[in-house]
Amino acid sequence: MQISSIDAQNLRLMAFDVDGVMTDGRIYFTENGEAIKVFNTLDGHGLKKLAASGVTLAIITGRNTPMVARRAADLGIEHVIQGREDKGVALADLAQQLGVAASETGYAGDDEPDVSALEWAQLSFAPANAHDCAKQAADHHTQRRGGEGAVREICDAILIQRGAA
Repeated sequence: MQISSIDAQNLRLMAFDVDGVMTDGRIYFTENGEAIKVFNTLDGHGLKKLAASGVTLAIITGRNTPMVARRAADLGIEHVIQGREDKGVALADLAQQLGVAASETGYAGDDEPDVSALEWAQLSFAPANAHDCAKQAADHHTQRRGGEGAVREICDAILIQRGAA
């Protein structure tokens, strides 16, 4: 995946959806009814490297689960917005709070609730297994599927163009 070096150099905020991007989109339930999500450690390392390059990271998700807060804490992601279906509005609000313009913002999403955020951000990504509506709205598509290295692929592409790979 080739992205613009200008977009990568200007990037100050990169936000990610969870289900279908940071995970494979499946939700497992235990016998007790607890939900379980599986995260990829390669993605986690990519996120840490991207943050170390000076990009502020965020998570915006429609579901509200303690697992997401835990994963964000493990990765040092302090901007976590859960329970929001209006992801474009959530992303724009967060960017405004941080003093970041749309031209300095990126987003990765995989389905219809992500389309407004994908369209608002200057730099947008959809995993290989994203719904067609997200793929149409995104600037770039990963070769890897959500939860299977798509986030790492995004991070690496940005880091290469920032000269920080």
